[in-house]
Amino acid sequence: MKHVIALDVGGTGMKAALVAQDGSVLYEARRPTGREHGTDAVVATILDFAADLAQEGRTRFGAAPLAAGVAVPGTIDERNGIAVFSANLGWRDLPMRKLLGERLGNIPVALGHDVRSGGLAEGRIGAGRGVDRFLFIALGTGIAGAIGIHGGIEAGAHGYGGEIGHVVVRPGGPQCGCGARGCLETLASASAVSRAWAEATGDPDADAAACALAVESGDPAALVVWQNAVDALADGIVLAQSLLDPSTVIVGGGLAEAGDTLFTPLRAAVTERLTFQMPPKVVPAMLKDTAASLGAGLLAWDLLSMEVTA
Repeated sequence: MKHVIALDVGGTGMKAALVAQDGSVLYEARRPTGREHGTDAVVATILDFAADLAQEGRTRFGAAPLAAGVAVPGTIDERNGIAVFSANLGWRDLPMRKLLGERLGNIPVALGHDVRSGGLAEGRIGAGRGVDRFLFIALGTGIAGAIGIHGGIEAGAHGYGGEIGHVVVRPGGPQCGCGARGCLETLASASAVSRAWAEATGDPDADAAACALAVESGDPAALVVWQNAVDALADGIVLAQSLLDPSTVIVGGGLAEAGDTLFTPLRAAVTERLTFQMPPKVVPAMLKDTAASLGAGLLAWDLLSMEVTA
């Protein structure tokens, strides 16, 4: 069975798979990233995990993987295969493609951004399957996104395409980690909702999931916190709609787990704000936390396709 290695490196854990050419998963595994042991240990763990996956493929299918794809957070240089910077994992200018290629017997290696890889998977085999143009938004600790066009992801001229979390929707608003004020992720991320709900309740342990439950029970304070986040997110989506005109907006990440509690008011808020723009379909992501690893696998298959046609 022909297969590739797919690896998603997160701040605390790694998700991996052996992926067939049609995107189906042949084998899955997870492992801690081990960032508490330092950057060198993290890199060693990634390389060891990849080597173990390659051995798993040989054992199961009698053949080595044809390629590998790895999705990482932070800033990356996809063309040169370099993980430029990750605040969570501590690396700078890490030659990820070279290191993985050498460890895996010099097979081709594709490097991708975690959210853009997740968007790629959602577009091809998830909620955006068959959609020509879409916007993928991941609502987690922060907010990131990916612009899907013709079955691929538009990374932009400098690799920052899709960074909807840093669109300013409330000028002069809360300070963002990027240095600006009023960025979308300071108002509509899971972290932002958790902060607002903790402040409203006086409970430092209150979080976004608890806020969603309180909304479902009709708590007035929770409704205010939730609607503020929904309004900010709708403003960001409408801005993107004016610029990009996607037919579908796919929303994933932890906050999207609230289901209709999020999507019903969000769809209404987006519709209320549209004037001349065609309304997008606003849908939940399908692939959950496996999206980035599946996307890494698709990147690996794409790399092989490009080598064949080169």
